[in-house]
Amino acid sequence: MAVELQDFSWKRMIEAVEAVRERACRATAALQQAGIPYAIAGGNAVAAWVARVDRAAVRNTQDVDILVRRSDFDAVKAALEGAGFKYRQILGIECFLDGPNGKPRDSVHLLFAAEKVRPNYPAPSADVTDAVPAEQYQILSLESLVRMKLNSFRRKDQVHLLDMLEVGLIDRSWLAQLLPEHAARLQQLIDDPDG
Repeated sequence: MAVELQDFSWKRMIEAVEAVRERACRATAALQQAGIPYAIAGGNAVAAWVARVDRAAVRNTQDVDILVRRSDFDAVKAALEGAGFKYRQILGIECFLDGPNGKPRDSVHLLFAAEKVRPNYPAPSADVTDAVPAEQYQILSLESLVRMKLNSFRRKDQVHLLDMLEVGLIDRSWLAQLLPEHAARLQQLIDDPDG
């Protein structure tokens, strides 16, 4: 299968980042207007925390992860569809595509508060009350974000944790306050950051 290459372009790279920011702002504005508690999670939350220390260390991400309560799902769906998003369930994930021609990569993904994302995870997700106000929306607290990243511990989660370690947001002093399985995962990254 041939891939169609576009020209190299700073403009296209900047537009990609701006599209994610606009999507996050539009989605969270709709939730706020509807009075629905939420928190930005995932890679965008990591980027927001890392940017507080060193903007050069920020890693961009393409989708928007939002933590909500399952009991609010119908209200979330109505609010996001009212903001132009289209609901789809993709591979068991509740997604809101950015418009009728949106792609799964260009979407809002819902995570459910106080529930395990996968049955084998050591702990449930944080609650939406574990949020802190940011410039334009609520972001998951650092403690809850770190625990969720240690919970899933996929390659991208490990990279996000390494970014937070690198800028000093987290360090070995966190080990004592974590679940044993989470502490072992963080210790692994501290001991061997290059994998």
